[in-house]
Amino acid sequence: MEKNIKYFKLLSEKYPTVSSLSREIINLSAILNLPKGTEHFMSDLHGEFEAFYHIINNCSGVVREKIDMLFSDSLSSDERNEICMFIYYPVEKLNQLKKRGANTENWYKTAINRLILIAKTLSSKYTRSKVRKALPADYAYIIDEFLHAQKDEDNNQVRYHREILNTIIEIDPDGFLIALAQLVKRLAVDRLHIVGDIFDRGESAEKIVELLMTCHSLDIEWGNHDILWMGAAAGSNACIANVVRNAIKYNTVKTLENGYGISLRNLALYAEKTYSGKTPMDAALKAIEVIQFKLEGHVILRHPEYEMNDRLLLDKINLEKSTVVSEGVEYKLNDVEFPTLVMGDCYTLDEEESFIIDDLRSSFLNSATMQKHAAFLYEKGCLYKRFNGNLLYHGCVPLDENGNLEEISLFGEPCSGRKFFDLAEEKARRAFLSGQRDKDDTDFLWYLWCGRKSPLCGRNIKTFERAFISDESAWSEEKNPYYSYYTTRETCEMILREFGLGGSASHIVNGHTPIKTGKGELPIKADGKLLVIDGGFCKAYHKTTGIAGYTLIFNSHGLRIKAHEPFETVTKAIEQNIDIVSSSEIIETENHRVMVRDTDNGAEIQEEIADLKQLLRYYNDGILMPE
Repeated sequence: MEKNIKYFKLLSEKYPTVSSLSREIINLSAILNLPKGTEHFMSDLHGEFEAFYHIINNCSGVVREKIDMLFSDSLSSDERNEICMFIYYPVEKLNQLKKRGANTENWYKTAINRLILIAKTLSSKYTRSKVRKALPADYAYIIDEFLHAQKDEDNNQVRYHREILNTIIEIDPDGFLIALAQLVKRLAVDRLHIVGDIFDRGESAEKIVELLMTCHSLDIEWGNHDILWMGAAAGSNACIANVVRNAIKYNTVKTLENGYGISLRNLALYAEKTYSGKTPMDAALKAIEVIQFKLEGHVILRHPEYEMNDRLLLDKINLEKSTVVSEGVEYKLNDVEFPTLVMGDCYTLDEEESFIIDDLRSSFLNSATMQKHAAFLYEKGCLYKRFNGNLLYHGCVPLDENGNLEEISLFGEPCSGRKFFDLAEEKARRAFLSGQRDKDDTDFLWYLWCGRKSPLCGRNIKTFERAFISDESAWSEEKNPYYSYYTTRETCEMILREFGLGGSASHIVNGHTPIKTGKGELPIKADGKLLVIDGGFCKAYHKTTGIAGYTLIFNSHGLRIKAHEPFETVTKAIEQNIDIVSSSEIIETENHRVMVRDTDNGAEIQEEIADLKQLLRYYNDGILMPE
């Protein structure tokens, strides 16, 4: 059925003439036949800012590949390294050159011409309009002239551009080169997908968020560590206690204190006088752990539907025997100093503990940077995303023991699969964005962090056991059956169908579980239908994974995954021209090059073209009158 004529009357205001309408149809049709833009997928950054910053600057090795392709026959390896590092860190490299006196007029001319050639190569898959939008504002006109320079019979263009180049070198060569370096990186990656866990073990998660806020095209699929910080920003006491505990345990207090202006001084003073015989940091950790377990008890008791009563362990402690009962087994405690624990009323905070958590909550709610970053994560983030035929999520799709979608009763009625994700995301958004900060909603953010059936967690986290029981047999954490079935093609195809996807071009892109590359585990599973891209950016996981992160790359030629070697420091990279070494493995090569018409954006463009053609028919038939 045709759309309402009122819609076409409104559309005719934008395209009032046949010529303007025809021109737009031609333009859009041409766009459909361009190659699709390059997408990069990364996950589990875990606060490792320097490594992530370098990989963003080198575009996961894509910049180096283009430079090798263009200059391998004409420049040495050292010369190509110099170009790469200049593109990654133009300001710092210019300072180096000036100290050596190497920034001569001839050097500037050569560098500008090389960067223009690289930018021209990368821009070839985009429309001129899209490239113009990507140009740095201060130099847009000049760069556009260089990118689209053409030879003519009398070399007029050559002379014209030579004069422009001479003027640039005379007036502002540094600014122009920096702008070109920015453009090269902007054109190399059309879309960045972060498949969860910006936060955790690394020291500078807040710097990663600030960097992501500058990205031109981005989406984030929330990880369990992200949702924990979002819950803290929303005012969940249980989430706040977990964030503080993790920061102390993993020595990332700098993120809280320097990055977000949240002081732990009152906690430290309280812990020092409450827990004798411990170092200040050990005392602070013990204090916040006890507060955390009490607060988590409040949440669990408020929500029997979470089915997490097995996590209520404070009331299972026997101080006389120095034991605790976990899942029906009695274990010896390695620490029996619990001065604030009142047997028979284990989950009530005493006056000082209440002051500590109220003080921390006030700090989280009043941290402008914290609130800004949480708002950004909500704006760009989601529990799952369907993009160009692929399904992206961080954790798992809960399955039952038979490998079917598990029915979960958290919202008053059983739900599973995509419906569960949609309802969970709605509740998670309401917790922060409603302005009311309803306790039921903020409690749910804590559940998403650690709940057994949470799509972001997928396992029964045993924080208490790991803290207070030395017997490692108590540490075993039951995983959702998803992790037993997700290696089979049948399961992955079932999940893709549940989310409205399918066919040979569809894949699941998953994070959360580090791939043990050193032990022979592969990130490509289920005959290529599922790609687990947690390669261990975090230094703490390097021994486990054997590498230091993955980038999945999806361009018009197909899919490939790049494994990154460990990175030292940005300073060393700049001083010694040391890049991250990345090995590439092809996952799929398309039989036919993927064009814009084959993408989600292409589908929207085709729908727009159909509307424009209908408006043209109305003009031709006299139903609507053009100007």
